[in-house]
Amino acid sequence: MRASSLAVAVAVLVALSGCAGLSQSGATTPTETSTPTETPTAQPTSAEATYTQTPHMGCQPGAIEKNGTCRVVTSDSNAEIFGAENLSAITATNTTINGTPGYLARPADNGTYPAVVVIHEWWGLNENIRHMADILAGHGYVVFAVDLYDGRVATNASYAAELSGEVRDDPDEAVRKMSRATAGLRNRSDTTRRVASLGWCFGGGQSLQLSLSDADLNATVIYYGTLTTDETTLQRIDGPVLGIFGSEDRVVSIESVREFDRTLADLGVETEIHVYEGAGHAFANPSGERFHPNATQDAWSKTLRFLDETIRESDRNTSSG
Repeated sequence: MRASSLAVAVAVLVALSGCAGLSQSGATTPTETSTPTETPTAQPTSAEATYTQTPHMGCQPGAIEKNGTCRVVTSDSNAEIFGAENLSAITATNTTINGTPGYLARPADNGTYPAVVVIHEWWGLNENIRHMADILAGHGYVVFAVDLYDGRVATNASYAAELSGEVRDDPDEAVRKMSRATAGLRNRSDTTRRVASLGWCFGGGQSLQLSLSDADLNATVIYYGTLTTDETTLQRIDGPVLGIFGSEDRVVSIESVREFDRTLADLGVETEIHVYEGAGHAFANPSGERFHPNATQDAWSKTLRFLDETIRESDRNTSSG
């Protein structure tokens, strides 16, 4: 039975304690470890982009400063928003998986966990995205934040546009990188072989591209990424799908979000779409003037619950069946 909800929500702000790094009572601060590069595994048979993303700025149009820059989030500034508390100790390292560079974070113990491919915003794999990977790993996931820019990170809008433009000029290569990482995560000995994708903004569109490829995901999370509503294209999507959007987004229109939801409903894909009233594009990035802490907290809570139900609970059910 398809569970679809197109909700216009205003979240209640909950006071959550912040953290520096991810230190906590009874756990250690994440440390850099020297993890060997994964052994290459069989690649997906096809890795092609299936729709053209709409080029856009990383900030809401009109939020760019006069000198052409946007303020970039700094490390740990999103800690209190994302409730980095009661987390497991983790280890983290820069590495490659199946030839795809990125940042790997996982719980420090020897258990096995579901996995998440995280895709960065148009800024690149910066400290904000690494910190989000750390937080998600602390909730009990093996997280690989892919680097689609090969080590380059933008700190101004013009360079970010250049880097994201390179990816949009060769979208198939980005899909191949993400697909290789997905296959590599699935075959790691510390994962349960269940993998979801999660991306914000530019990365939200890439999360959808990955889901439409032959990467075989178990769930897809899209934060205000540009969408396709073509029914033939969306037949390839890996559900369930969680979509997070803002009602005032001038990049991803509410009309396209509703059409996306209707098309997936017609296809029988399990979806959960949330549109936050008064929120614009990139509202979950603490660096911008469009930042909505209320909506961000609520969306992150829904994201954790969605991942738990789709790739953790499903694994538990399979194991007990």
